[in-house]
Amino acid sequence: MTAYELAKKEYGTAGIDTESALACLKDIPISIHCWQGDDVIGLDGGGSLSGGIQTTGNYPGRARNFEELKADIKKAFYLMPGKKRLNLHASYAILNGEQVDRNAYRPEHFAPWVDFAKELGLDGIDFNPTMFSHKNVKDGLTLSSPDEDIRKFWIDHCISCLKIAEYFADQFNSHCLVNIWIPDGFKDVPADRLTPRLRLKDSLDKILACGYDRNKVVVAVESKVFGIGVESYTVGSNEFYQNYAAKNDICCLLDNGHYHPLEYVSDKIPALLAFYDKLALHVTRGVRWDSDHVVLFEDELKEIAKEIVRNNAIDKVMIGLDYFDASINRLSAWVTGQRSMQKALLYALLIPHEKLRSLQDSSNFTELMVAQEEVKDMPFGAVWKEYLSREGLEEDYLGEIKKYEKNVLKERV
Repeated sequence: MTAYELAKKEYGTAGIDTESALACLKDIPISIHCWQGDDVIGLDGGGSLSGGIQTTGNYPGRARNFEELKADIKKAFYLMPGKKRLNLHASYAILNGEQVDRNAYRPEHFAPWVDFAKELGLDGIDFNPTMFSHKNVKDGLTLSSPDEDIRKFWIDHCISCLKIAEYFADQFNSHCLVNIWIPDGFKDVPADRLTPRLRLKDSLDKILACGYDRNKVVVAVESKVFGIGVESYTVGSNEFYQNYAAKNDICCLLDNGHYHPLEYVSDKIPALLAFYDKLALHVTRGVRWDSDHVVLFEDELKEIAKEIVRNNAIDKVMIGLDYFDASINRLSAWVTGQRSMQKALLYALLIPHEKLRSLQDSSNFTELMVAQEEVKDMPFGAVWKEYLSREGLEEDYLGEIKKYEKNVLKERV
């Protein structure tokens, strides 16, 4: 018997069907962020990186233009199993020399991305207004700025993004998630915490009033506890956005780097599922703060995946990755993070959740603890390798990436 056949038999004795788990896993889409490839610089020449975002490192081979970024994404996606989507920021518009600012971007500025995503056979494209790295981020503020002209510029930018998102949805016959994140906040203790939030509320109201198609576009709002330069106060806090989203029937996006280190997104997922039909994730790995380290197959990632699977929320939770590391090979960062997310989902699909839930509900906590530990001894690795084999991939992807680095990335001087 093969290692997988032995694993299948062992899981079967625990009431777990490995074939069903593998079939489910390959159909769970993960939205892959384009900005790992170029250190969040973008293609529209908006300006130096700002908004409390920071990349560290200078590993050779950063994509410098659309063609290089496409080539890197294509190679990385080839090494990723499962169903994939592409996640774009508006700053990756293909302007071809046209003098147009972000408040007037149109679908045609993203048509080359649509062609590319179709070439790769992707499930769809998700989208993000880019409200950082631009001259109209005035005193660190965008949608909450006291300057009405600044607010209007960013309102118009978000509205244009919703129209572009409708275009993406039409092209792929799939929803487009539009996630609104702003860098707005203050470095030191503010004199007024309410008024900026009222301005943000008014701006969001104007954006949502544009008449976008809710059957095609899912709007989400993303909070953050603090960032570089906004240590004392963030306008778009978790409490603000959860209330706003609930009142306006839109979606919350949870980034697991955007909370206090002792807060866990895995605990927030079931709390929100009690009230929201859908929610979105930006999966990252924060080291002491929102450092956006590459996602690894570790405890919190496993807990996030467990909450999605055991609450029958695979169709309710939209999973996207969001990290950027310039200190290592960027393709390896992409592939490692995506495979880690898939590993976590497979791990969760191979757990006897109903048995564990029954032990909890009957207050058999000793038996529950032992049963949870026994799960960790199951031959998960053999099932993962079988999944890769069925996807036409090998467990070792670093060799392929090193060849690409030698032949392609090191030529970028």
